[in-house]
Amino acid sequence: MLHRDGDRARSFGADALQYERARPSYPAPLVDELLADCPGPRVLDVGCGTGKAARLFAARGCQVVGVEPDARMAAVARRGGLHVEEAAFEQWEPAGRRFDLVVSAQAWHWIDPEVGTARAAGVLAPGGLIGLIWNEGVFPPSLLGTLGTIYERRAPGLDSYSVLLGRRADERVDGAARALTENGSFGEPEVRTYAWERVYSRAEWLDQLPTHSDHRALAPDRLTALLADVGDAIDALGGSFPMRYTAWLLTAARRG
Repeated sequence: MLHRDGDRARSFGADALQYERARPSYPAPLVDELLADCPGPRVLDVGCGTGKAARLFAARGCQVVGVEPDARMAAVARRGGLHVEEAAFEQWEPAGRRFDLVVSAQAWHWIDPEVGTARAAGVLAPGGLIGLIWNEGVFPPSLLGTLGTIYERRAPGLDSYSVLLGRRADERVDGAARALTENGSFGEPEVRTYAWERVYSRAEWLDQLPTHSDHRALAPDRLTALLADVGDAIDALGGSFPMRYTAWLLTAARRG
């Protein structure tokens, strides 16, 4: 129930520029196919963060409104040209506006599922879509075993629930789908996946790790030791590695 963990939810803004710099984006086919199913250009991005997903929709001509509770993250998104309103989605005031698409990329698990689903239904035009997105990474076999040993020594237990380490994305998708079904305002949820890959250098991967709340929650000395060991493991592979991602997309249409 991550939406109840306020400290972790607020951790992302501690270095919003690092988050913007280091976090991966989302595959173009996912965005294009989602918009092809969407009845119009009005997009609400819930938990927009620094605007990584919102900019993809804006670049395709959409009228995007971001909602973001962290002022530090919102400031970075605005510098990228986005319109962002600072609020938790559960308390955000839509002021009578309606949208054709409510999207949330890598953020829906920070929102109360019952309240958030009801709020999304309330701002969607009939036939509008909700699109919930998560990235899940899988390390190459040459690195996976070594990382397992490192995490067992430096951060025991973390690798059993970290989405960064290939855990629980499907559980988040399943939980969100149940909430959509139970709400009664949406049609049958649909899940699609998109495979993509990115090669990370040692520096790029170590830059990304602290942007994840489970890693940032570690004591500073434990995080430093973890990063050093992970860096050594990447160096042993030649200083870089390919990360295979699966981008999960959960959609459902607002009933008319």
